[in-house]
Amino acid sequence: MDLALAQGWFAELREAVSWKAERRWMYERKVDEEEADAAPAAILQAAQRVVSGTGVAFNSVGLNRYRDGRDSVAPHNDHLDEIVEGSPIALVSLGATRRMTIRAKTPARRWLHVDLEAGSLLMMSYATQLHYTHGIPKTAEAVGERISLAFRVKPPRASAGARGLYR
Repeated sequence: MDLALAQGWFAELREAVSWKAERRWMYERKVDEEEADAAPAAILQAAQRVVSGTGVAFNSVGLNRYRDGRDSVAPHNDHLDEIVEGSPIALVSLGATRRMTIRAKTPARRWLHVDLEAGSLLMMSYATQLHYTHGIPKTAEAVGERISLAFRVKPPRASAGARGLYR
């Protein structure tokens, strides 16, 4: 993706999204979680590009904001009951480069480090969620702010109504 476009989306999301931080239980401890209320144009534009570029009919996007190197997400796999079986997950990175660590769940527990640069798209298959964990570790390095968009295919919910892409 064009770097200027990624920078524009980052600036729009940083300002237009009504970010709020909450703490919730995850992996037997409380972690910070940020949520946003409405879907700015940048999200819809990114979704259109991701869907047309991958051929996957993503119907949900989640945002994660990393203010600096202290913000992180622990190694995990996505909740498989919240995505359609067999569907991939697409991650679009905006802002500063951050390293994602992907680790095999079984011995020899090999690690893979991927630097997620502004404008990059990382596709994770459904099988990745079964066999690997992924996370964004804390870093003492000086890093800028990052926003990631995680596109998923979620199953229909009886009470979902007209919520649209952004949930």
